[in-house]
Amino acid sequence: MDSRSFKENHHGFVESQLKIQLGDGFVLEDVPHLTNFLPNLPTYPNPLQNNPAYSAVMQYFVNPDDVVAKDNVVQMNSPRGVHFRRAGPREQVYFQSDEVRACVVTCGGLCPGLNTVIREIVCGLYNMYGVQEVIGIEGGYKGFYACNTIRLTPKIVNDIHKRGGTILGTSRGGHETSKIVDSIQDRGINQVYIIGGDGTQRGAAVIDEEVRKRGLKVAVAGIPKTIDNDIAIIDKSFGFDTAVEEAQRAINAAHVEAESVKNGIGLVKLMGRYSGYIAMYATLASRDVDCCLIPESPFYLEGEGGLYEFVEKRLKENGHMVIVVAEGAGQELVAESVQNMDSRDASGNRLLLDVGLWLSEKLKDYMTVKEHKEMTLKYIDPTYMVRAIPSNASDNVYCTLLAQSAVHGVMAGYTGFTCGPVNGRHSYIPISRVTETPNRVKITDRMWARLLSSTNQPSFIKYKELMEAKRKNESAKMIEKLDNQGNGLSGKQVETALENKIKEKREAK
Repeated sequence: MDSRSFKENHHGFVESQLKIQLGDGFVLEDVPHLTNFLPNLPTYPNPLQNNPAYSAVMQYFVNPDDVVAKDNVVQMNSPRGVHFRRAGPREQVYFQSDEVRACVVTCGGLCPGLNTVIREIVCGLYNMYGVQEVIGIEGGYKGFYACNTIRLTPKIVNDIHKRGGTILGTSRGGHETSKIVDSIQDRGINQVYIIGGDGTQRGAAVIDEEVRKRGLKVAVAGIPKTIDNDIAIIDKSFGFDTAVEEAQRAINAAHVEAESVKNGIGLVKLMGRYSGYIAMYATLASRDVDCCLIPESPFYLEGEGGLYEFVEKRLKENGHMVIVVAEGAGQELVAESVQNMDSRDASGNRLLLDVGLWLSEKLKDYMTVKEHKEMTLKYIDPTYMVRAIPSNASDNVYCTLLAQSAVHGVMAGYTGFTCGPVNGRHSYIPISRVTETPNRVKITDRMWARLLSSTNQPSFIKYKELMEAKRKNESAKMIEKLDNQGNGLSGKQVETALENKIKEKREAK
């Protein structure tokens, strides 16, 4: 059955049948379809059935009822849970090849694989569906209303996957929905492929909503991009494997520098604003790292079980060590010694303080000034090197599957979706699901336990206890100060005054 019949005619019946077949608690989180607001659209046979390259493929077309489970491990008697539509080509499509005018746009920061995704969207449209009109929007969302476009053909994009960056250029911000949709309408575009992170994907959802309000036959597909691997639902984001692989070069350099001198420390800062996946996987892959610091696992410097103590211990044991820190780690500690810098970029992301430089200065100060010990520290920040390189072989294959899934979905009439692998199967996912909650490292998970076992670093689990003790100590000092001031205050009055002081302090922050 096609999306239209599922959505409009037999939704309740099919849902109950699926529950019976797959067990109670089955939930399909569906994506919009053009026929939801344009119910009389004609369908056409998929051109792939006449493509000689696919003539030998058995069951090439995806069954409309195929779904992918969000969770692949469940209890035997538990509900079946959430499912998504399986990605892939359908027997019927909602666009004729000669009527398609598609566009591709890249937004946000750079990431390995952007050019590969662009290439495979263009080649997929041309080679699989015979589409001849594909344009690239230059400079991100702003390019829609700045009239910056280039024609994209298989010949033009033939070798762009060998280059880093994006041939279309990119930018942050610039999302003005009405102007963008006006441009789409004026140019006669009916397929929009948007490559970007969570902010970009939210923009794609708003564009799709405006398109539907205007009743336009325009399908909008989002292709999730983040080098940090912090997109929810999907198994991983493109460019992540390349980033982990390239991070090894920086870690190896830091290790060589550290072991070449007495009490050498190699400090490497890797990407990871809110999620420490690159740092964690690079550490596990390297085996030369002694300590990995990520945003999800707060750390502290002084005291029992703190970083200073561990550094002294490891230098005494091995004579050198390597520390990997994600860019978003320890921000609350850095903020205590730096003036308030709550600045944001054009996409609304908070500009982070440089934890790498801060930590290097702290370690130097502690070891050489306070402990009077000889130490050599080398700080390496490979951030822009990692972002700007071409994708590796693994990511190239992944980008191909990702792009082709998006093309198949749009040709089949789906819109307002993003795509990616869920438990190894490519799926069509509502954009809201991948933008509502970032994917973060679970420090209660076995993978983090493997890292702690590999590095033998402290888990810093006493952080909360120390912070609570610090707060109680500050409170006790304030009480003592108020009490010493005299003023004839009663115990209750002292307590009230203390509460007011604490409240003032919180509001000031």
